[in-house]
Formats: sequence, structure tokens, C-alpha cells
Amino acid sequence: MIIAEFAIFPTSEGASASRYVKRALEAIRTTGIRYETGAMATVMEAESLDEIFEAVKRAHEAIVSMGVKRIHIDLRIDHRLDKEISIASKKRAIQ
Repeated sequence: MIIAEFAIFPTSEGASASRYVKRALEAIRTTGIRYETGAMATVMEAESLDEIFEAVKRAHEAIVSMGVKRIHIDLRIDHRLDKEISIASKKRAIQ
């Protein structure tokens, strides 16, 4: 399993980005991958990098369709190959 932390927001549309983030989350939801939204980023869990990149692409396209002029994207990926991981297992490891 691959875990990715992802944040996307426009930097050209003023102080509040919530409506754009909501639209990006709607796009991620259409992929069917597991995700959890936090205060500053969304964590996604998928079998492949292609699935992660597809979710990022859909979120990006959703915000572009809103007519923004500039978009900031942060993406961090944890692809552990020695054992299976998940969002839940990473949370359990720190409790």
C-alpha cells in the first residue's frame, strides 16, 4: 500500500481557500481510493502510484475548472516495500 499526504489550494484567490479544497476533495472522492482529510492536508491510501497521481490530477483539474490563476500543490509519498502499511497502521504506530 502507498500512503500519500496531499495539499492543494489556489494562491491567487484571497485568504479563504475552503471552497476550492472542497471541490478538490469531491474530485478525490470520485477515484474510490481511501482518504482522510485533516486540518492542513489530506492523506490518501492506494495500491499504486498511478492511483495517487490520478487523484492528484483530478483534484488539480477540479480547481483549474474554477478559473483560478495559480495553484500550490504539496505531495509527500511513503511507499514502504518491506511490509504492508495503511493509514490506520501508521496511526497505531504512534499511539
